[in-house]
Amino acid sequence: MEFFKIRKDIPFMRYALVFNVISVITFLLAVFFLITKGLNFGVDFTGGTVMEISYSQPADVPKIRDSLAKLGFQDVAVQNFGTARDVLVRLPLKEGISSAQQSENVMQGLRQADPTVELRRVEFVGPQVGKELVENGALALLFVSIGIVLYLWFRFEWKFGVAAIIANLHDIVIILGCFALFQWDFSLPVLAAVLAILGYSVNESVVVFDRVRENFRKLRKSTTVQIIDNAITRTMSRTIITHGSTQMAVLAMLFFGGETLHYFALALTIGILFGIYSSVLVASPIVMWLGVSREDLMPTKKDTLEDGRP
Repeated sequence: MEFFKIRKDIPFMRYALVFNVISVITFLLAVFFLITKGLNFGVDFTGGTVMEISYSQPADVPKIRDSLAKLGFQDVAVQNFGTARDVLVRLPLKEGISSAQQSENVMQGLRQADPTVELRRVEFVGPQVGKELVENGALALLFVSIGIVLYLWFRFEWKFGVAAIIANLHDIVIILGCFALFQWDFSLPVLAAVLAILGYSVNESVVVFDRVRENFRKLRKSTTVQIIDNAITRTMSRTIITHGSTQMAVLAMLFFGGETLHYFALALTIGILFGIYSSVLVASPIVMWLGVSREDLMPTKKDTLEDGRP
């Protein structure tokens, strides 16, 4: 099904240099913010106290945050957990105060605002666990990236694998750069979103690359630039419909999913937007500049002996 019929090829590759300059500047800015500001790791990574509390009626989350702010807990994650009456509170580590003292202070403050509040569970997440999570997350990103390169190498040709991994890492670094710039909470759900974007972006690249390979076989008199422009134009309808519907679902999570899904959906939103951009305007120009040709994708014919010898 094709809702958007584009009859004339759009000359994307004519502006490839401009788009890639924009990408390089954006990428360098993201790296700069990552180096200078760093990620604001959540309790999942830095360690802290996790409390599960319950109210007799639906909990007023903003009011709970205000109560905790008055107690001196500014960087606290408060979210509904399970039902509207249950709340999960994540407190960062504080020097000189044990986890038990922290939870007791919090409960005393919350009971003054609402005497019906009950403590259901309290857990301490140590910094060592957080360090292991950071290391495991970095390893997961590394292994996924290697897997994508190998997959594209076997499916197409090494030039496509290199282009796809550069484009995908471009998306990941920009997501991380946004989180560093605005100091948004980087938690395990955000890491899951980053890994999901890696797979999502490579899917779009594979669609375009498949069409490029097909065009090299069908459009034998066309140049490489014309073939890539035609491949991107012919996949535009699918790109708009697929990413548009996905983005609508993610935006629903972003605006109506509450704090639990907020940063997860935010990372997905940034990743999807840059994933579309990089698959079309970063990966394809890189393939072109690496010198992809019809000979790279067509099987070579064996030379035959012409001297009559067996």
